[in-house]
Amino acid sequence: MSKNVLVTGAARGIGKGIALRLAADGHDVAVNDIAANEAELETVAKEIRDAGRRSAVVTADVSDPAAVTGMVAATAEAFGSLDVMVANAGIAQVLPLLEVTPEDWDRMMAINARGIFLCYQAAAKQMIEQGNGGKIIGAASIVAHRPFALLGHYSASKWAVRGLTQAAAMEWAKHGITVNAYCPGIVGTAMWDLIDEKLAESEGLRKGQAIEKYSNLIHLGRVSVPEDVAGYVSYLASPDSDYMTGQSVMIDGGIQFA
Repeated sequence: MSKNVLVTGAARGIGKGIALRLAADGHDVAVNDIAANEAELETVAKEIRDAGRRSAVVTADVSDPAAVTGMVAATAEAFGSLDVMVANAGIAQVLPLLEVTPEDWDRMMAINARGIFLCYQAAAKQMIEQGNGGKIIGAASIVAHRPFALLGHYSASKWAVRGLTQAAAMEWAKHGITVNAYCPGIVGTAMWDLIDEKLAESEGLRKGQAIEKYSNLIHLGRVSVPEDVAGYVSYLASPDSDYMTGQSVMIDGGIQFA
């Protein structure tokens, strides 16, 4: 059954992979990112339309409450409803905790924790008003289960997503809304390229060596790709996951076991 979906942070990487997979599943997909990435968003939206599904481009900064409210309203207006929210947008920064400034901390939390909260809240309000339930899906990370050194404030932001996901699942179950999160490990994206570069600098390694070092922890023997994560989000967006809520599941190739 076709659903109306909104994916944040969809201009590239995991978000783009999720948007394209959900379109391939037969859903109509609105794609969001910041205004600076609008050209890339338009390309993603064209791919979705070329696949025979409807798409809409909704630029917004997920840390801005008014912008998030407007983004959700625009999606519901374009498609007639919002059935699935994928709160994917996020950032990373590699720094020792002793070097993290209050400004670094606030920016990380503004996008990764506050941004997820605002998306969850706005989507839930829309779904409750519609009266048909819905699915809310958020981006956590392996570091929501196992923090990494030099990613301390990033780890804290993703632990916040895990806790928020559980609380939201409890409060909104009565409305027929399920809330779950996905927890990628090491993914071959621009974000992990940056993490690799900064980890290499801090550990005295060459670019590429840090990700190689941490990739040795992956039991399945390869770094994941956005499609690995998108496959799990496809499940969360489908009726097959209707009896699942409050979970934050690792898609990491076997680095960390729950």
